[in-house]
Amino acid sequence: MKKVLRGFTLIELLVVIGILAILLAITLIAINPARQFAQANNTRERSDILQILNAAHQFVAENKGVLPVAISGLAVGTPTVIGGAVGQADICPELMGATGKYLPALPVIPSLNLPNITVCNATYSLGYTISRDANNRITVAGSNDVNGVAITVTR
Repeated sequence: MKKVLRGFTLIELLVVIGILAILLAITLIAINPARQFAQANNTRERSDILQILNAAHQFVAENKGVLPVAISGLAVGTPTVIGGAVGQADICPELMGATGKYLPALPVIPSLNLPNITVCNATYSLGYTISRDANNRITVAGSNDVNGVAITVTR
């Protein structure tokens, strides 16, 4: 009587492993997690920029068209980093202040991997830049998006 061996041969196992590896590679290329993560950061950055601009416009609306001092003091067309250090645009006291009137916290650019600013002090920096034009339109800009274009919003 002959004994019948059951199981898979080495060749069969290698073929199945090869097919699974190819399917995994195709799936990773299709999903592209790095691009998905970058797009999520871009969405957050656009949202943060709009939040800063909305707070500035709420301030202007409540103060009869007067810009916050940190913005009105900027040279026309010169982007300045938003922060508390010397030479930076310190929007924190007027837009957030102790009461969080226009913003509960100042959003920090996602690429810095820092928490949002909840306390105004001389060491904060958002990573965003702000500028104004001759018509007092405010522009806030962030870093480059997935396509290498700076994320900028003007109102």
